[in-house]
Amino acid sequence: MKGVFLITGISASGKSTVGQALAERLPRSAHVRGDVFRRMVVSGGEGMTPEPSREALRQLHLRYRIAAAAADLYVEEGFTPIVQDVVLGPELSLFVKLIRSRPLMVVVLAPDAATVERRERERAKTGYGAWTVAQLDTALRRDTPRIGLWLDTSAQTPAETVEEILARADEAVVV
Repeated sequence: MKGVFLITGISASGKSTVGQALAERLPRSAHVRGDVFRRMVVSGGEGMTPEPSREALRQLHLRYRIAAAAADLYVEEGFTPIVQDVVLGPELSLFVKLIRSRPLMVVVLAPDAATVERRERERAKTGYGAWTVAQLDTALRRDTPRIGLWLDTSAQTPAETVEEILARADEAVVV
């Protein structure tokens, strides 16, 4: 499979797990975890909040540019990169433009809020500091453009989600 997959959704929607499982299903792939680039900032980092500062947005866009560049470099070397990060609202359209390689398949994991709250309680890491599940879920459903393949993964295992992504990859293609 050629091109780039961008997997997004709110925290605890399954992006990391599904991204890794999808990468493992493809013969030449790379899993580009956007959050790694955020964690590379040792000092001076500003995280996203419901009312982000100009600097927080600048750093978010830096993270997105680095992830997009990494994806394009992997494609140039014959890999299918699976980029996963929280990309919500108008930022999704921006991110799509940052990735030059095509085809680009956008997959939005959109389990219901109750499922996300349960998953958040059950996992070791936490994705919600200043945010609530309801706030991010609203940003996803109300403010994010309906591009790519949107999946309600509430009742799916990661393996089932990967199967659906592979079966419906043509629906995920964006221009």
